[in-house]
Amino acid sequence: MKKRVLVACGTGIATSTIVNEAIETMCKEHRIDAEVLQIKVSDIPAYKDSAHLLVTTTIVKERYPFPVINARSFLTGVGVEDTKQEILEELQK
Repeated sequence: MKKRVLVACGTGIATSTIVNEAIETMCKEHRIDAEVLQIKVSDIPAYKDSAHLLVTTTIVKERYPFPVINARSFLTGVGVEDTKQEILEELQK
């Protein structure tokens, strides 16, 4: 089954681009069939019923029916490998 991964930041442009590229690379390396969508945080509710995972560089206060992974480590450089592992584990479920 193809996974739908949302990558969200405040504007859907800057910081989410870094995370989006990393997730696409991980999916290719691990042969995970995934659609990775780069979006604004305000767009998340539109995918509430169709997404499998949300990876975000900003704080999300809403609860969603899919896992939410904080990816600020991609911006700070601290804990990136742990975050990548967390994302990979969710994608492999």
